[in-house]
Amino acid sequence: MTDSVYQNYIDNAFVASEALIEVYNPANGQLLGRVPESPGEQVERAIAAARKAQQGWAAKTAIERAGYLRQIAAKVRANADRLARLIVQEGGKVPGLAQVEVNFTADYLDYMAEWARRLEGEVLTSDRANEHIFLMRKPLGVVAGILPWNFPFFLIARKMAPALLTGNTIVIKPSEETPLNCFEFARLVAETELPAGVFNVVGGKGASVGHGLSSHAGVDLVSFTGSVATGARIMAAAAPNITKLNLELGGKAPAIVLADADLALAVKAIVASRVINTGQVCNCAERVYVERKVADAFIDKVAQAMAATRYGDPSLQADLDMGPLINQAGLDKVAQMVRTATGQGAQLVTGGKVADLGAGFHYQPTVLAGCKADMEIMRKEIFGPVLPIQVVDGLDEAIALANDSEYGLTSSIYTRDLNAALKACREIDFGETYINRENFEAMQGFHAGARKSGIGGADGKHGLYEYTRTQVVYIQG
Repeated sequence: MTDSVYQNYIDNAFVASEALIEVYNPANGQLLGRVPESPGEQVERAIAAARKAQQGWAAKTAIERAGYLRQIAAKVRANADRLARLIVQEGGKVPGLAQVEVNFTADYLDYMAEWARRLEGEVLTSDRANEHIFLMRKPLGVVAGILPWNFPFFLIARKMAPALLTGNTIVIKPSEETPLNCFEFARLVAETELPAGVFNVVGGKGASVGHGLSSHAGVDLVSFTGSVATGARIMAAAAPNITKLNLELGGKAPAIVLADADLALAVKAIVASRVINTGQVCNCAERVYVERKVADAFIDKVAQAMAATRYGDPSLQADLDMGPLINQAGLDKVAQMVRTATGQGAQLVTGGKVADLGAGFHYQPTVLAGCKADMEIMRKEIFGPVLPIQVVDGLDEAIALANDSEYGLTSSIYTRDLNAALKACREIDFGETYINRENFEAMQGFHAGARKSGIGGADGKHGLYEYTRTQVVYIQG
């Protein structure tokens, strides 16, 4: 791909910015493009455009708004191959996963459009004679959507589709690590009939543009996906305006493997969950608790599977299982966490080194056995292809260790015992629990966590209603 210079998309017009951020391929260091480091004036313009457009957009019927989402979905499908190639290049995803992300994004837009005839209020029973009480759902106003770099294309739709369907307008800020796909998305939106100001994109860094959006009195909801530290800064910036927040802030997902589990299934699912996007997924398995009776067999099988993982530059090889980490900081963090774990007594079973492929941020698929609950590797989010394993003596111990975490997003258990599975569902204190399958949510579910994993959630009916407020109307007859 040639070096391209992108422009912000504000009020249905492309707006140049003097300051630019360079975007590189994390697999090989190739310069891919440059995007705006938006000045405050352009952030203000984007919010003002969204505010001006919101009332007219909300006045349209939900089925009319849904029609625009379907237009955009059709544009995404028509450009799927090109978009997937770009995601491979700027994010280091393997081609198959990039294609899934693009297709899932189009499907998500269509799925949310289907809710147009399903938005519901309530009729409440009154204590008074001849009185009627109605609870109605209304849009919040202007939404700021601040995107992560790990699934940057899908997260556009995850924030934009429910916002627009419910009558809000939106200003999107993509991650400076993977912004090109969002600016290409904006070019597709410009080819549709979506009214001016309804959808806007401004590029830039979190400390400048992200803060500008989060702290702005003209923003009614900040929807952010990313780290706990950044989420805390967004909360602080939004606090003076009491702005509503929707935050997904990462996880440390436990996977419990009981003695009666189908080990082949458990290994396949856990490895798939661990190496997807090179372990840079907030809901993938981040730590394993395996019952002692099958620990040796499980560790041997999972180590073989991780060692067999094919990795490299996905823009050159289509048949890889994983690509690079996103940047040098991510690579350094993973390497440091593995060094610390082995220094604390964890046993390196396979991997454990930075992979020398000549260029890019590559780390070997790694398995660590003999881990203990107080180790950093079992408590902090790794965000890399490293699987730490702790041996336990039973389900009660596994659940207690799983719940002993500042995170609470996803979890999983592998067992043939229905009672054990149901006990896990009752007692594991996480927003999602997967039983005998990999960690990957459905668009009709509700992706939400506990503790520091965030506030609110996304997807399905409950995610849609995150973008609404209620109004109760009392009519005395």
